[in-house]
Amino acid sequence: MAHTYPLTLTWTGNTLDGTYNRNATVATAGKHDLAVSSAPEYAGDPGRWNPEDLLGSALATCHMLTFLALCAKAKVEVRGYEDHAEAVLDTVDKVTRITQVHLRPVIRVPRGTSMAKVEELFEKAHKYCFVANSVTCEAVMAPRVVEV
Repeated sequence: MAHTYPLTLTWTGNTLDGTYNRNATVATAGKHDLAVSSAPEYAGDPGRWNPEDLLGSALATCHMLTFLALCAKAKVEVRGYEDHAEAVLDTVDKVTRITQVHLRPVIRVPRGTSMAKVEELFEKAHKYCFVANSVTCEAVMAPRVVEV
């Protein structure tokens, strides 16, 4: 069964202004709005989340949640997880894209826990992480252009 996660992305400005505003807002029902922009390297606001941040955080979060679920199922106790993830934006063959997302978590477990089992479950989480499985997904586009 498919699930949908609707959101509204809102921007206003004027692209004929050479320094046009890159700031926008992402909203969805029942959640706090998210202030977004382009990365500072692309004239964005460094205090706002950018697409590169969001993609990296989506992958890191999904991987963590999948890992925790696998640990719970396998009865492996995890007491803490702090990831220092990093998304890498690069140009390869004249195409700029996120080429890698580095996950570098510190995983806290009780003494006596099998480190090999924890590492096995961490690796296995990648197979089941639906964001990791989606990064090559199709972008379905249906723009509607209106005159104002």
